[in-house]
Amino acid sequence: MPYAHITGWGMSVPDKVMTNDDLSKIVDTNDEWIRERTGIRERRIARDGQFPSTLGTEACLRALRVANVAPSSVDLVICSSSSPEYIFPATACLIQDQIGASSAGAFDIQAACTGFIFSLNLAAQSIRSGTIKTALVVGTETLSRFMNWKDRSTCILFGDGAGAFVLQASDEPGGVFEGVMRSDGSGGDLLSIPAGGSRHPATDITLHTAMHYVQMDGKEVYRFATKVMAQATRDALARSNMKLEDLDMIIPHQANVRIIEAAARALKMPMDKFVVNLDRYGNTSTASIPIATVEAVEQGRLKRGDKLVFVGFGGGLTWGASAAQWTGPLPTLQKVNPDREALFGRLRSQLRRAVRHAEGILNRRELD
Repeated sequence: MPYAHITGWGMSVPDKVMTNDDLSKIVDTNDEWIRERTGIRERRIARDGQFPSTLGTEACLRALRVANVAPSSVDLVICSSSSPEYIFPATACLIQDQIGASSAGAFDIQAACTGFIFSLNLAAQSIRSGTIKTALVVGTETLSRFMNWKDRSTCILFGDGAGAFVLQASDEPGGVFEGVMRSDGSGGDLLSIPAGGSRHPATDITLHTAMHYVQMDGKEVYRFATKVMAQATRDALARSNMKLEDLDMIIPHQANVRIIEAAARALKMPMDKFVVNLDRYGNTSTASIPIATVEAVEQGRLKRGDKLVFVGFGGGLTWGASAAQWTGPLPTLQKVNPDREALFGRLRSQLRRAVRHAEGILNRRELD
């Protein structure tokens, strides 16, 4: 049975920074109040023209460069997002097209902030089963567009960005081991965007009552998160025949520093084993774990052979974790150029659209 290794990683965040002081000019809050309750100092905000697909594409191409993998070699693209571009088509399909992954299937997973964990587990399972050899897993968000900037309980928390992993099959032991995926739909109303689906389609009422924005019961979500983070970590380790003392690092969902500290206390582990970067990005939902991973690698904290757990929670309610051993890129003989393939892929896509448009015109003329 092959192992599912994380061989590439990449991130993309908007260059626009919104600090706590900036927020204090538009909503009743201040830097000290936000930092004490969340640990967040600033977050990134998408500009016009930046979408989940564009940020996700940039993260995926960077991950492919690290892995030295051509887009045409990707078998599967799984995208998780709490702020997808459309109800359908899937954001994964948009990314698959933009990177030129012409042989890949693509679909979205909707599990709120836990979506990246669910996507990672499914991709790893597909590789270990022998069904595929190469997968791209991406979490990408522009949650700033779903914020009620008059609601200080939510607008202070979230930021925009994307992160991606390349997973590849290898006979070398390591990579993503077993994971856990859990849900409790009875808490679905605690963190949601109520309108925009088929239950509450867009109307004047939903627009005027702010039902298209993120709504959250902060106290209940906090209580839930502090319970499940530690337990999910233990469950993933047990399924992977690992122990807490084996761990070199935990990369948690970056929602609130107090939640991460509570998990550290429950696991009796020092905070220096946890990767924390939410002070600079806020809660980027599905993108938070891969963004934190990229920075851990770039800072030299995450090294070959390290054993780690990715763990998160989110609306649904959902939670989960994945245990892994870090190995990095697999050795390859030939250097590839993902950007060139992506360019050719976009040109082919434009050609197909032009052909469909021309065929449509001809068909209408024949009907007339």
